[in-house]
Amino acid sequence: MGYVTLAGAIAAEVAATTAMKYSHGFTRLWPSLVTALGYVVSFSLLSRTLKTVGIGTAYAIWSGVGTAAMAVLGLLLFGEALTLTKVAGILLIVAGVVVLNVGGAH
Repeated sequence: MGYVTLAGAIAAEVAATTAMKYSHGFTRLWPSLVTALGYVVSFSLLSRTLKTVGIGTAYAIWSGVGTAAMAVLGLLLFGEALTLTKVAGILLIVAGVVVLNVGGAH
């Protein structure tokens, strides 16, 4: 169940961060409210995740998947450029999460 709540926490965080971009510095009401609500939901679900998943593993997955997802959404929604550096960064994030998970299994 911990990984289900973690997936929800990641989805809420990605939605909140995307809404933050649309809030234009918190000058638009609805995207600003979605941002606040998304982070409250994300942290709530992340705290529930920590009851059954180690903090290092949970945070690595939460932050790593969230970062990689936002990089992809930046490309798709906001027209950000895909560079070799960005691809390498995303791959390093994924590799780091894998290494932390494999190392935490012992």
